[in-house]
Amino acid sequence: MKFKMRLKLLALVCGIDVCLGMVLVYMVREREAAHVAANSGALPWEEGGILDRAKGLEGKCVALTFDDGPHKDCTPRLLDGLKQRGVHATFFLMGQSIEGNEEIVKRMKEEGHLIGNHSYSHVQLTKAGAGAACDGVDKTSSLIENITEERPQYMRPPFGDWNEELECEVGMTTVLWSVDSLDWKLRNKNRIVKRVLKDVEDGDIILMHDIFPSSVEAALELVDALTKEGYTFVTVDELLID
Repeated sequence: MKFKMRLKLLALVCGIDVCLGMVLVYMVREREAAHVAANSGALPWEEGGILDRAKGLEGKCVALTFDDGPHKDCTPRLLDGLKQRGVHATFFLMGQSIEGNEEIVKRMKEEGHLIGNHSYSHVQLTKAGAGAACDGVDKTSSLIENITEERPQYMRPPFGDWNEELECEVGMTTVLWSVDSLDWKLRNKNRIVKRVLKDVEDGDIILMHDIFPSSVEAALELVDALTKEGYTFVTVDELLID
């Protein structure tokens, strides 16, 4: 049977309480499937057989997600555009980017966006070791909680670098992606938009970064284009299994 080009939503359940119900979303190409299955505990998947929707979602839905912020210039411009369009997104914040940008984080919360954890710095957590990885995640969660009065429940590891040991240690819902905009590499609004529109489907989680002007421009153009195609924008928690 033909496998899909990307994995949409993969539920992993650990055998201890802190890992029950943990959900992992991971983008893979067909040629990488064997590697992912061997190294991340991924289960086999068949076309059209694995994506579950949260109750109450109707029509075509996608989630815009942004990593590495907040950025003092780019993130406010993005928030302005999302507010004008009535769209909520998910922001995975990096701890070292929060200092000096607390008001931006507060604004994200006030305007209804979902705030997640992207660890403290952009390092590969599996190479850092469980202790250091958990310290970075916990430090970032505390920074976010001090600003929003709410501890984040969702995290995205830098580079998507993760394993079952860290899942169980951290005890948070881990969210990766199903469409990679490659905005960090392309740095061109039109190329980013073209890439995402080519791949996007109902239920996708789109990976972007709110630290480049071209990414902000592309994200807002994508919102306009996908809205015309009948898509609704939701936060990642609304796409996860209910």
